[in-house]
Amino acid sequence: MNWLTKLERKFGRYCIPNLIALLVGGQIVVYAVELFVNRYITYFLALNRPALFSGEIWRLVTFLFVPFSSGNILNFALEAYFIWFIGSALEAVWGDFRFNLYILAGMLGAILACLITGWADTYCLSLSLLLAFALLYPEMQLLLFFIIPIKVKYFGIFAAAVWVLSFLSVGWMTKLNYLLSMAGFILFFAPVLYSNIRAWYRREQWRRQNRR
Repeated sequence: MNWLTKLERKFGRYCIPNLIALLVGGQIVVYAVELFVNRYITYFLALNRPALFSGEIWRLVTFLFVPFSSGNILNFALEAYFIWFIGSALEAVWGDFRFNLYILAGMLGAILACLITGWADTYCLSLSLLLAFALLYPEMQLLLFFIIPIKVKYFGIFAAAVWVLSFLSVGWMTKLNYLLSMAGFILFFAPVLYSNIRAWYRREQWRRQNRR
């Protein structure tokens, strides 16, 4: 993470504090407008290439406020709280600048995906927050349905499995979209995951050699 430290020292003052509260708050406002005022509001905020090329450049930012769930109020409230909870935890452990950078990387990845494939949304960005949380706090327990205690790492494993299955089941353009939209997670965790996989592979080789 030396490169992150260097970036933070140089640009640390250029960040938005409590960014997760701003993002989740924006999604709550949009959800409320969609529910009570104009059910088509998200069509004017979502990220898609034809709209961008027609001059609707506000979509480069407003897509972050499109609700990640279109379910009923209870489901949305639970998901909004969960995203706020894990986002706040990441902000606390990383600090404002690094969390801003994580979101910015995912945002730029989604924009690039939109320019190449024609669309992008916040699904992978929200998922990347959960995966980051699971890697940083694997043994923390959360209450599923406020009753069943489950360690965060199992939420992460389930989310990763869903992403992989979705990735494998779609066409090449959507695969590219999925990968680019996970830019924040890849930027922050790919080197660590690669090192861990290499270390595990070496341990397995050593064990096999010593069994003979």
